[in-house]
Amino acid sequence: MIMSRMRCNAAEGGVSTVLVVDDEPTARLALAARLQRLGYRVIQAGDGKAGLEALRRERPSLTILDWMMPEMDGPSFCEYVRQDPELLTSQILMMTSHDQPEQIAEGLARGADDFLSKAASKYEITARVQAGIRAATLVRRLRDATEEIRQKQEVLEQELQSAARYVESLLPPPGIILPGVQMVHAYRPSLALGGDLFNIVPWSDDFFGLYLLDASGHGVSPALRSSSFSTFLRRDSLLRHVGSNDPGAILTEANKQFPLTETGHYFTIVFASLDLRCHTLSYATAGHGGALLHRRSGEVCWMAQPNLPLGFDPSTTYVTATLPIGPGDRLYLLSDGLYEFPAASGELWGQGRLETTIQALGQQPLETVITETIAEAVRWQGHEQFPDDVALMGVEVAI
Repeated sequence: MIMSRMRCNAAEGGVSTVLVVDDEPTARLALAARLQRLGYRVIQAGDGKAGLEALRRERPSLTILDWMMPEMDGPSFCEYVRQDPELLTSQILMMTSHDQPEQIAEGLARGADDFLSKAASKYEITARVQAGIRAATLVRRLRDATEEIRQKQEVLEQELQSAARYVESLLPPPGIILPGVQMVHAYRPSLALGGDLFNIVPWSDDFFGLYLLDASGHGVSPALRSSSFSTFLRRDSLLRHVGSNDPGAILTEANKQFPLTETGHYFTIVFASLDLRCHTLSYATAGHGGALLHRRSGEVCWMAQPNLPLGFDPSTTYVTATLPIGPGDRLYLLSDGLYEFPAASGELWGQGRLETTIQALGQQPLETVITETIAEAVRWQGHEQFPDDVALMGVEVAI
């Protein structure tokens, strides 16, 4: 009955190969003949070195190995196998006439998977060989599944990198926005894809808008939602849907267009407009506290309005505030990931330290301020990877 079932299994899954390594020809031939009657393909080797060569060449499902052999005994054979990355998953059944617990423990410690007494009955031999073949099948399936997962991860990583490049392509190129207006930015998503997005909206030759958008959550979904929102925030779309360049009116309409998702995700945003003719900065925020005006005099003004993020209440009206702006003033839009992160002690860096850093850097070149602010944040937390998306956009008005 056992023999019949074994042959059936071999037929269903293909013939399994068994390597028999034994320096005693009579014992080796007898075991090989028995295994062949059970339906296995059998390879034989008369010593440990020949057995290793056969194992590397044939990759059998199971190796049945004698303990006592000249030059290389069974335990030494096992050690070689477990040190070889290509062979270490091989299933090894050690054959021995020594069945004392301490000897069995030594064999297992040196790499054997199971033991078979030379005095074992044909039923025990069949059962242990079947168990070894089953284990080998499971190990190979696991290895194949692991390789398949690795390949899928590589494909996914390539797709994420492609998506990340697309998201970054939505960001504005640094440099001169308008004559006398420079923009520099830094972007550090916490994952391959980030939910923070920022851009410039050109209204006219001396009037432009800019925004920093933050989608709740991390990864692919927030990045996709932010990309969708960025389409709404294009100049032609805003003029069509809002009919105005007023920041408060823009956020009021966006609040209706982008309600909470079914899973409760939302947007925070700061939207500002700079009018170079009137030397004014108009802005509105929705649940976002990451905007500050650093005047040439050294004064820092946080542009914060206590209100809800977008999508919580469709009846919310967002109000525009206005500030004067002069030559040498700098506007910084930033995500909360730039100040709401802890050091190893658990203490947050906070808006106060961020403000102090920007003030200390003063009127150094804008690119230096952006780079050194990020560097100081990294030094505070003690490592490069931020727990949340980090975006920092600086705009300097020279006229």
